Amino acid sequence: MQVHWVDHETGEIVNRPVKRTAFLEYFANRHPCLIGMESCSGSQHWARRLIEMGHQVKLMPAKFVKAFNIRNKNDAADARAIWMATQ
Repeated sequence: MQVHWVDHETGEIVNRPVKRTAFLEYFANRHPCLIGMESCSGSQHWARRLIEMGHQVKLMPAKFVKAFNIRNKNDAADARAIWMATQ
């Protein structure tokens, strides 16, 4: 899995991989925020767990996110496209 965000305090752009086993732990250690996810078979499960932690989750269909992908198809580019679509 890949996460992409812009730090509001520093303006730093972060785009890094997170292992599935550490995904929930990663968000458990963050302040509640808006999380955009591409809809797929597993996204409902992850969304429920994140909502239980206090986060707000926005699920989007893949065809909507695809319009924001301006580079080659890979996890980092997809994460950036999801971030853009969430905005």
